[in-house]
Amino acid sequence: RKQKKSTWTWTVTQPINNYAVNLNIGDYTHFEETIRGEAGPLDMDYWVLKQDIQRAKKQFREAPRVMEAFEYWFGPYPFYEDSFKIVQVPYLGMEHQSSVAYGNGFRNGYRGTDLSGTGVGLKFDFIIVHESAHEWWGNNISMKDAADMWIHEGFANYAEALFVEYFFTRSEADRYVRGLRRNIRNDIPIIGLYGLNKSGSGDMYYKGANMLHTLRQIIDNDRTWRHILRGLNRKFRHRTVSTGEVEAFIAKESGHDLKLFFEQYLRRRRIPEISWKIRKRQLHYRFSRAVEGLKLPVKVWINGEPHRLMMSQSPATLEWKAPIRSVSLDPNYYMLAPALIKGS
Repeated sequence: RKQKKSTWTWTVTQPINNYAVNLNIGDYTHFEETIRGEAGPLDMDYWVLKQDIQRAKKQFREAPRVMEAFEYWFGPYPFYEDSFKIVQVPYLGMEHQSSVAYGNGFRNGYRGTDLSGTGVGLKFDFIIVHESAHEWWGNNISMKDAADMWIHEGFANYAEALFVEYFFTRSEADRYVRGLRRNIRNDIPIIGLYGLNKSGSGDMYYKGANMLHTLRQIIDNDRTWRHILRGLNRKFRHRTVSTGEVEAFIAKESGHDLKLFFEQYLRRRRIPEISWKIRKRQLHYRFSRAVEGLKLPVKVWINGEPHRLMMSQSPATLEWKAPIRSVSLDPNYYMLAPALIKGS
């Protein structure tokens, strides 16, 4: 007796990097919606096991929110022609292009926990937010060499904070990205070895995010910062890139010389350290440990008032308007500096 057979063809019409290809086979059930995105109607398809459909319908409300936030920060979703999908899988998750693999148990956080330790990470579903960010950082803009994997993971990790900023508050976003520092080891450089399929430190996630957060403070113009994030996705749309190309674009668009900044955070293990001392109305300050020649504008708080110092390894002195009682580094800069309190 002849067996009846059915054939399906799954087509990806847009350029795709090979590590973003995936095949899911299971007894799935499907639901869908269409949202109005920045570039027009966007089909959103969801594939889950039958017994989980009600939980999925509730949890996957996060997906349109992700699209809204990330299209604001990064520009249009890069794969409208192939739609956006979330597919339930038996592992935690992965950023397969236009088809996010999901195994986070239909709950907020990272397997129900907060990677930042601040409580903010429980406000969103980590896998939906992080893996969807890779549609821009990793799938739209892809590294040429595994040594530059930070381009995927650093930006995607920082995107979690930008999602929080968009839907909640800037202060919570700042607390979240700062909280991620507890996971940083500063063991080896973020950039790996070229030509050997060798990525760098796992710090590419949390240190990468804090490097970008620090860079935002240095640029000190949120309109320019958003322009850079969107501009990267526009200029390098559906392309492979190197760290050098990303660095050059950010430097040009920001108007800052960032060569030594990236050298410090991407190619060195340690982060900058500041040494300073109070003498009545004077603050004496400098980088005590940093890449030779590093010079950055740094925001500090003096007697509770904000002030920006140009920090380098050359000793410098600030004459304040009154006796200095306290000095602290703005915590949004990922650097080491002791808080100073006069008389303590």
